[in-house]
Order: sequence, then C-alpha cells, then structure tokens
Amino acid sequence: MTTIDHLDTLPDGRSVEDARVEAARAYDLDRRHVFHSWSAQAEISPMGITASAGSYVWDGDGRRLLDFSSMLVNTNIGHQHPRVIAAIQRQAAKLCTVAPQYANDVRSEAARLIAERTPGDLDKIFFTNGGADANEHAVRMARLHTGRRKVLTRYRSYHGGTDTAINLTGDPRRWPNDHGDSGVVHFFGPFLYRSRFHAETEEQECARALDHLDEVIRMEGPSTIAAIVLETIPGTAGIMIPPPGYLRGVRELCDRYGIVYIADEVMAGFGRSGTWFSVDLVGVTPDLLTFAKGVNSGYVPLGGVAISAAIAATFDHRPYPGGLTYSGHPLATAAAVATITAMADEDVVGNASRIGAEVIGPGLAELADRHPSVGEVRGCGVFWALELVRDRTTREPLAPYGASSAAMNDVVAACRSGGLLPFANVNRIHVVPPCTVTAEEVREGLTVLDAALTVGDAHLPG
Repeated sequence: MTTIDHLDTLPDGRSVEDARVEAARAYDLDRRHVFHSWSAQAEISPMGITASAGSYVWDGDGRRLLDFSSMLVNTNIGHQHPRVIAAIQRQAAKLCTVAPQYANDVRSEAARLIAERTPGDLDKIFFTNGGADANEHAVRMARLHTGRRKVLTRYRSYHGGTDTAINLTGDPRRWPNDHGDSGVVHFFGPFLYRSRFHAETEEQECARALDHLDEVIRMEGPSTIAAIVLETIPGTAGIMIPPPGYLRGVRELCDRYGIVYIADEVMAGFGRSGTWFSVDLVGVTPDLLTFAKGVNSGYVPLGGVAISAAIAATFDHRPYPGGLTYSGHPLATAAAVATITAMADEDVVGNASRIGAEVIGPGLAELADRHPSVGEVRGCGVFWALELVRDRTTREPLAPYGASSAAMNDVVAACRSGGLLPFANVNRIHVVPPCTVTAEEVREGLTVLDAALTVGDAHLPG
C-alpha cells in the first residue's frame, strides 16, 4: 500500500494533517445531512476523498489510491488536468453563467468540437446537465419525430436515474420505479458468456439476438415503436462488447421499420473504448447519440444529444418542447472545450487504445489464467470487466444478480487495502482507469488486483 504519511503536503499544497481534520469534519457533516443515492442511509460509511491528481485520489486517512474506477467512469482525462482547471478559472472570471437562449462563445465552440467528432450528420448538439437527462430528451425527440410512443431497450443496461431513463434501464435498479406504464419494452441483447439464445459462437449469438429483436418489434407492432435505445457497449451492466455485425443489424432493423436508433454513449464515449465514440468501432451512425461523463471528465456537470439532420429538421418550424436552465452552462462547456482540445493535442484517445491492447488486455488475461475465480475477461481501450464466478464450468456468479456477496466484499476490501480504488458491480470488477493512465500505473493496479483475486479464489468451493 502506498501512503502519504511520509509527505508533508497533498498535491494541492495542503498539509496532510489539515486534510485529515477536514476529512473528519466532512464525514461528520455527511452523516448528519447528506442523503446518498442508491443507498440505505443508515448502512453506509462513505469513504472521504480529500485530493486527487492524474490517476490517483487521496482518502480521508491519508492513503493514496490508484483510481481504477475513474470515479463513475467519467474522469477520462484524469484528475485535476491543469488545462481544464485553467479553462474553468478563466471562464469564471469572464462569464460564470448565462441563460441558454443567448449565444455564447464556449457553448458554440463546444458544440463545434463535438459535432466534428460525431459520425455522419449528427451536427446539431442539445446540451443537458448529464447523461440521464440526455437520454430523456433523446427519447422525447424520437417520440415527437415519429409520432409513436414505445421505446425498446435491452436487459442488462443502464440509462440513468430520472423517470424515463430509469425505466429504459434493464437492471434491478429499475424495479422499484417501474409501474409498467412508461412505454418501454425490454429485449435480450447479445451476451455470449450468459447467452439467452443457446449460442456457442459469436456468429450464432449475433444472428439469434437480431432474430429475437426483429420478433419483438413485429410482436409489439413496428408502427408503435419510436426508438431503440442501446448503450453501444453496455457499461455498468458488464462491458459486453457487441459481436461483429450486431449494431449494423440493429441499424438495418431501424431503417426497415422507421424506428429511431439512439446510441447511448454516456459511458462508452469520449475515448473510453479507444475511439472518440464507440460506434466508430463498427462504423455505424445512429439517428441520435447521447453523451456526458467524458465530454469534460465530469469537472462540471454536462451532457447532451447529438442530433441527425432529419430529426433536427422536425423542429425547424416546430418548437422543441423541452429545455434546461443550465443547458450549455458556460463553465461546463468551457471545461468541455479544454478537455476535447487537450485530448486531441495529447493523443489521449490513442493512449487509451494502446494501453488497452498492449497492457490491460494481456495483463487481465494473465490474471484469468492464474485465478479460478475469473470466468471471463472482456473489454477494449480502458473499458474492461472481470466476470467473477464460483465455478468456471457452471458459471455461477460470485454474487447473485442484482446483489453483492461476502466474497465480492472481500475482493473489494483487498483492493482498497492494497491501494487500489476499484469499480465493482454485482459479480464483476471493472478495470476502467482514466484514458490518460500510464503503462506503469496499470501494472501497479494489476499487481494489487492479482492479490485481491487470491482472496476471491479462497471463497470457491473445494
């Protein structure tokens, strides 16, 4: 474990002892006044974060941890990037806020930079505050454009926590919020490791998943379906890379039935998969593309929808019935301009691609060879998951779907005690460091993960 006990100051210049005092006060106030998301309030003890830099964060006890979670898979450019911090400071001195009906330079420039990188004719950008409301507005646009109501999404997906977005979601977080009246219909997407189609190859999984989707469309009635919403690479649900041909097949089904194809790139976009957008991996252009997170690494909340020419034209002479007070907020879009520019100048997307192919992928494959608790490794770029199982033959997960387990808790605890901050969900450890991560940092993290998986192995029967 790496500590900062031998140092006098944190990266921002504060003393270690002052930071510990601040962290203790923050924890006390948190427990008194802060209501946490996705949590039973009396059962949590949130870890404090007092400082960050690059690929590392410092907790309230003075420990430095390598951030293999990118917080919530959003700090793509790393923590405290100086060019982004400076851009926010300059913008704050110039124009802190402005109502969205007024044109301003950083919003216009952010829209230009995003449109330059989106595929096809997705050249109009509607800014939101984050990914959930981006998906909300994309669905609204699709419904208004088509005059239809239903939306299809896959099981094992996550699209956000607001009302429409949580109903789009295909994991257990939807259940307490789903009253069956949202107009959302779920289907099974391709996932060969846990195939619902009895497939034995990627080719079979792709063909059978597309046949299933086609049947769902026909059974629901094509004329009733406004959109299909898909995470290009499902993130929180398991980083399941779609088999070759699947997304092209979805595009063809949408074209055949006049359905809007919405690509959710909130987590998978802006370098995470080793390309600017994950749809670039397969050469598919959706009708709407949603983004957030990596667009400015979450330094200031920002999301948005990239809109095709045909859908944008729907609202040329018809008002779009939606908006947000902070749409295109100048501090957020200034951060986006600085982030995208720095990513281009510093080849951050190329780094993510190389690190994934040369270091993360081979390193995780070696761990899988050594640890029987690893059932499968999958991913690309800096977007990877380890599927942990109790039995490789039966593929019984190390934690049940929608829950955790003592085994998974022990693995996560071993990561943290070794100086690694992991991203864990159900029976998976996700390896999702910043796109700026170095090979040396990845190897440091894999060493800690190696030891933590030994803890997981100890929970296996026999």
